[in-house]
Amino acid sequence: MPMLMRLLLALLLVWSSAASARLLDQDSPARYMQTTEAAAVWAQIGDRVINVGYLQAGQIIAVTNGEGDYSAFRFGFGRAFIDKGHLEPVRGKKRVQDRLGDLNKPLSNQNLITWKATPLYSGPNVRSAPFGMLAENLRYPIVGKLRDGLNQTWFQIRIGDRLAYISSLDAQEDHGIPVLTYHHILRDEENTRFRHTSTTTSVRAFSNQMTWLRDRGYTTLTMYQLEGYLKNRLNLPARSVVITFDDGLKSISRYAYPILKQYGFKATSFTISSRIKAYPQRWDPTSLQFMSISELRGIQDVFDIQSHTHFLHRVDAARHPILLS
Repeated sequence: MPMLMRLLLALLLVWSSAASARLLDQDSPARYMQTTEAAAVWAQIGDRVINVGYLQAGQIIAVTNGEGDYSAFRFGFGRAFIDKGHLEPVRGKKRVQDRLGDLNKPLSNQNLITWKATPLYSGPNVRSAPFGMLAENLRYPIVGKLRDGLNQTWFQIRIGDRLAYISSLDAQEDHGIPVLTYHHILRDEENTRFRHTSTTTSVRAFSNQMTWLRDRGYTTLTMYQLEGYLKNRLNLPARSVVITFDDGLKSISRYAYPILKQYGFKATSFTISSRIKAYPQRWDPTSLQFMSISELRGIQDVFDIQSHTHFLHRVDAARHPILLS
């Protein structure tokens, strides 16, 4: 347990300071080392530093000096860390094989996702030497896809400047991150005016939906993390979701905010800036009310505030949307 605590502390320090990140970028050139035993691998996935799997004994990877007792190596769109005590210089004449130059190929803009502990192989064949294991609930970039003699698809990935292979029977392709969009939230007993509008959700339904996401281990992303995903800049969990609210209605701070805060979730409010109030309004569920400056500030530990334009729903004299005309 003390070793685990030291590992987590070291990794948190690495990822929580910009100075440490710059040090990683300025490391001396990577050199190949090999693992002396099955070695745990740690990396930042989303906002958390977690165990992302392990490498088998005798595996060669390219590492740089990380932080303290750990060496760093390329892992997906970021870095992973391995205890230096599990590494030694490469023995004998062992070398990394890359006859086709696949290590220099660009990524395919496609990820795989893992839903269980997922075996890594040194070749596109289950009889090839085991390379290691990826943990469940990861997104990982694919270099390419191959088919073996049995017409089985294999995902080719890079890890520590090595090629590794994952069977499509053990992982699946990433089809994107869902974005759940809400507008207005009301309690059933107070919803007398908006009951039949598609943009109004009951507090009970919203709470049940958030409970479902929490119970299945979903991570909620900010807009900045979603942008990082689209631009291939960071590693994220497989079970990721984005929660957004349009317009900036008062019901967000009244009902959505405490539920999201309870579950440790993040969300985004796309706010129409012309409708922001100078002071909070007295609550009236029969009208569409908008958040005030103080209410917007009060939810920013859960919500990031983004633009929904200044006059989104206004039209000009010709009935054309102002946004376009």
